[in-house]
Amino acid sequence: MLIASSMLASDFSKLSDEIIRMDISGADWIHLDVMDGHFVPNLTFGPPVIAAMRQYTDKPFDVHLMIDEPLRYVPEFLKAGANIITLHAESFSNIDKTIEAIRAGGAKPALAVKPGTPVQEVYPFLDRLHMVLIMTVEPGFGGQKFMPDMLQKVRLLKQKKPDLLVQVDGGINPETIGSAAAAGVDVAVAGTGIFQAKNAREAIHALKAAAAKGRE
Repeated sequence: MLIASSMLASDFSKLSDEIIRMDISGADWIHLDVMDGHFVPNLTFGPPVIAAMRQYTDKPFDVHLMIDEPLRYVPEFLKAGANIITLHAESFSNIDKTIEAIRAGGAKPALAVKPGTPVQEVYPFLDRLHMVLIMTVEPGFGGQKFMPDMLQKVRLLKQKKPDLLVQVDGGINPETIGSAAAAGVDVAVAGTGIFQAKNAREAIHALKAAAAKGRE
């Protein structure tokens, strides 16, 4: 199981230090939630902040766009150093064109679905996607409770395309990651449980150990 540490849970006044801390603590990816205050009721950061963070790690930047019209902004996120760019199936954007723009820019495209969106919405695009993100909470804020019924979407995706990377985001901790792993999840986004832990390295190790046990 890959662990993507969500910078949404970090101390925004110390982003450079927080990035370095996640890097040396063993996070596989750096997960960056971009929110515009329209698609979700929250605001975070955009390309300039991501570009500023890029110099502090070589770990993949996993950029989750919770914004309207993501196609308009793909070039800016590519320039900022995004390696994976996830757009929402529910966003006001031409999904085909957005996927192609991400691929043409050298990054890997992914598609996300909110809890209320059927997973079948992503099926037409599976052959062009690097990953599908299943939201296990309502997007917009960290620290929410994991929705276990969302794992059925993971199972359906793995039946449809076994080699597809499937990511979950929301409420991931050592108690929930085992069931996620058992369902076939490849990448788990974790925020609060890592950043608020006394030892981030131990927290990440505990998540990976719980995921491994869940796969047994």
